[in-house]
Amino acid sequence: MKTCDTAIIGGGIIGISCALALAEAGLRVAVFDRREFGREASWAAAGMLSPAPHLPGDEALVALARASLCLYPQFISSIEAASQKRANYVHEGAMELFFGADALQERDRYVDRCRRLGLDVDAISATEARRRESATASTARAGAFFSDEAVVEPRALMEAAIEAARARGVEIYANAPVQSVTIHQGRCSAVIAGNERIAVSHVVIAAGCFSREIFTPDSHCGQRLAPFLPTRPVRGQMIALSPRDTMLARAVRSSRGYLVPRGNGWIVAGSTLEDAGFDKHTTTEGLQQIRRAAIELVPDLADAEIVESWCGLRPGTPDGLPILGPVDLEGVILATGHFRNGILLAPITAQLVKAWITQAELPVPADKYSPFRFLPSTVQA
Repeated sequence: MKTCDTAIIGGGIIGISCALALAEAGLRVAVFDRREFGREASWAAAGMLSPAPHLPGDEALVALARASLCLYPQFISSIEAASQKRANYVHEGAMELFFGADALQERDRYVDRCRRLGLDVDAISATEARRRESATASTARAGAFFSDEAVVEPRALMEAAIEAARARGVEIYANAPVQSVTIHQGRCSAVIAGNERIAVSHVVIAAGCFSREIFTPDSHCGQRLAPFLPTRPVRGQMIALSPRDTMLARAVRSSRGYLVPRGNGWIVAGSTLEDAGFDKHTTTEGLQQIRRAAIELVPDLADAEIVESWCGLRPGTPDGLPILGPVDLEGVILATGHFRNGILLAPITAQLVKAWITQAELPVPADKYSPFRFLPSTVQA
């Protein structure tokens, strides 16, 4: 029977990042995915690395996101050195535009909110916004500039991270769904994938919106883990545009959408937020909504060709926060539910998982992301 220290279920950016961190700590790691690695939410992501609050409730995530963003330069450098592949990480800041009669007031309220959360942001005029990004709309009335933000190309990052994991001795099992986790005396002792049984000391569940679907409900492990995994798929549609002449140096966004430049000259535009179950089909309405938002930001994109459209299933949770930490099955760690922030939160999630497994000091407080918050008997402070 094969053995390893840690089995990771889920081969997206969260699972691979955890594998890299654990391998760097000298542990033997195997990663399993039900299909090809990185072909779900990680593949579909835009790659905007923004810790700023964009949705209600995001304030609770800002500290974790800021910590992860600070880790990104070293995270990228380590992956690129091990893989000899580029992840196309660009640190040029990001710009938010505000439209309408109340734009200045909305901008000032948002800037004040972000500053109170410790974010480095400047209020800029519409003229200054167009000076920094000449293609942006003349109808924008105000702007905000986030100097710390960056972008990365998720597909390039995944390819590089997988190669880096292999280079560090991580065992990669694609198209190998884990059927069960063996529990002995309240502790995980093995995983079964295909016809193979692998003895393990720890299991990390990092399967995104599929985390709850891994185990059959009537299995012992499924019954024990279900209360900790209220994940659900949230569909996000995206388009890639190939503009004739328009170039962006950085991410540009508004309350209705965002644009993220790619190194090949394309601009990725997104996105929808839809409760559509596990349906991964794009819709005419969804794609039109994205294009309208893109054109509002950069009018010249009205003539841009749509070169690709796709959607991904983000792992949503009831409170919009990730599910991070041990559960009451010894040796089982959850690292899922990252919603729209999996790419951004990968470095800090990996460091947290490494700390839990090696029993080291946590790099940041993580109580508010604990799986135990979903238990009926848990009283939140």
